[in-house]
Amino acid sequence: MTRRVYLDHNASTPVHPEVVAEMLPYFGDVYGNPSSVHGFGRDARGAVDAARDRIAAFLHVRPDELVFTSGGTESDNFGVKGLALARGSGHVITSKVEHHAVLRSAQALEAQGFTVSYLPVDQYGMVDPDDVRRAVRPDTILISIMHANSEVGTIEPVRDIGRIARERDIPFHVDAVQTFGKVAIDLDAFGIDLLSFSSHKIYGPKGVAALFIRKGTKMTSVQHGGEHERRRRAGTENAPGIVGFGKAVEVRARDMAAEAVRVSALRDRLWAGISARVPEARLNGHPTERLPGTCNVCVRHVESESLVLGLDLKGIGLSAGSACSSGNVEPSYVLVAMGVPLDWAMGSVRCSLGRSTTADDIDYVVEAVAPLAAKLRELSPASA
Repeated sequence: MTRRVYLDHNASTPVHPEVVAEMLPYFGDVYGNPSSVHGFGRDARGAVDAARDRIAAFLHVRPDELVFTSGGTESDNFGVKGLALARGSGHVITSKVEHHAVLRSAQALEAQGFTVSYLPVDQYGMVDPDDVRRAVRPDTILISIMHANSEVGTIEPVRDIGRIARERDIPFHVDAVQTFGKVAIDLDAFGIDLLSFSSHKIYGPKGVAALFIRKGTKMTSVQHGGEHERRRRAGTENAPGIVGFGKAVEVRARDMAAEAVRVSALRDRLWAGISARVPEARLNGHPTERLPGTCNVCVRHVESESLVLGLDLKGIGLSAGSACSSGNVEPSYVLVAMGVPLDWAMGSVRCSLGRSTTADDIDYVVEAVAPLAAKLRELSPASA
């Protein structure tokens, strides 16, 4: 039987057993609509409110500053478009390496007459805060910069960018889908007014996420219907998912610090093994300011998809970029923005580690990558 090793935790994580156990009653015995006023509904409402309280306590915010959504993409859309539309017009600052949920929200705003500055990044995928400062205009209404890049793992200088936003009294949105529950986030110290984060990246269920909206931040709803979520996001609350989200946050609060240390060591072990065994391999992203479990590697003159498919035959699951770019044969837009040459960028793979990853898994992956990369390079016309 082929060994199976999952190294795509940035795309999604397996639901933690404690989370599954917490959710089960809400698929059966507790089935009321949280908006219903009868006892069945009140039971569900109590569970939703308890989960909201758990997450608020983790972030040190007020429960009424959290809005539950269907996923990180919706949270990003609400954060970017909801704030901009509340102002009616103006200028938005973001970066070239944001998740597509932010980039395409910004493009949608451009189609409605807003102006957007897409800031460059350096060779490590990092935004320069001075570029943010220079981009600010009198009509700037929003700065949106991700906390960490999902492909290369670079952690952005959001504290410095938040300070600039505060100095100019500009709302600051941060996509923290890849960092929430993995690294510390201090909303006040970072000057964050809007924070997007998701459940299924931290061993919770898919289909549920949240947006933190700092009290006093003017927003326009982007999903219309009923009076749910204090009239900010219409739609029946996903009670089982929200309960699972709350439990996943509780588990991460307990395990996050120790897990970050353990996974960082395995990430470094992986890169050390690949760099020693695979000629012309390079590490993408910042060497130190990056996510604990993310290792993005380029192998020159080797196609990403061939590496991914070849390793899949060995039972190893990893990706050629973000899950939202799956099937795209173009080089990663993130690597292009970082200035990675095409003959390298076409051979990038992302390994993202998690709570189930072991040292034996890492050694197995290294043993599989080296001969596969050598074989694929021999077959590549570019290396001839």
